[in-house]
Amino acid sequence: MPNAIVILTGAGVSAESGVDTFRDTGGIWSRYNLEEVATPEGFSANPTLVHEFYNGRRSQLSQVEPNATHFALARLEREHEGEVLLVTQNIDDLHERAGSKNLIHMHGEIAKALCAKCDARCEWREPLSAKVPCPSCGEAGGMRPDVVWFGEMPYQMERIYEALGQCGVFISIGTSGSVYPAAQFVQEAARAGAHTVELNLEPSENRLDFDEAIHGPASRVVPEYVELILKGDISA
Repeated sequence: MPNAIVILTGAGVSAESGVDTFRDTGGIWSRYNLEEVATPEGFSANPTLVHEFYNGRRSQLSQVEPNATHFALARLEREHEGEVLLVTQNIDDLHERAGSKNLIHMHGEIAKALCAKCDARCEWREPLSAKVPCPSCGEAGGMRPDVVWFGEMPYQMERIYEALGQCGVFISIGTSGSVYPAAQFVQEAARAGAHTVELNLEPSENRLDFDEAIHGPASRVVPEYVELILKGDISA
């Protein structure tokens, strides 16, 4: 599908809306021990601490709004003649709120909960705790944020790799290029013959893997690039 586009978005996209980043200087991992709050072992050892951490992340959703990048990508999905698949590493809901529909949250969603006892998923915007019973099985003690922790497999990888193998254009936006397996997506798309593009605030760690790179704030460079695609100035 030469006119199909796969887009990967990372923390740099939501940062411009005020969402805390994880890896940047002063980011979340500089203030928390990731082994304690973002691993299955950490959850088993201290579920109260993990719930407090993610309750804070979840409460932030009501304080932020989609920015120009989110709206531009939703517009591209609506107006581009081919398929546009948006794959995000972000666990917020800003892409959805901007109007994106063909979307994969490869690292899960903070506004959903997962029951470790019955594997049921549900929308969840209230605080979670170890005492909350699962709406499906009724058991308490198994509810956790529906996010992918370190050591767990990202979601829908088979669908992502299938799309990368068929797309004509791959665009990476607001990512460091250091988190795997997402950092390898550009190589997968390139092997399939796709034109690969980096739109990032600054060059990423895997910048040399891209055919084209434009650096600057995502809220500026992404709408400009979307406009070029929709005008036909860039083949996709």
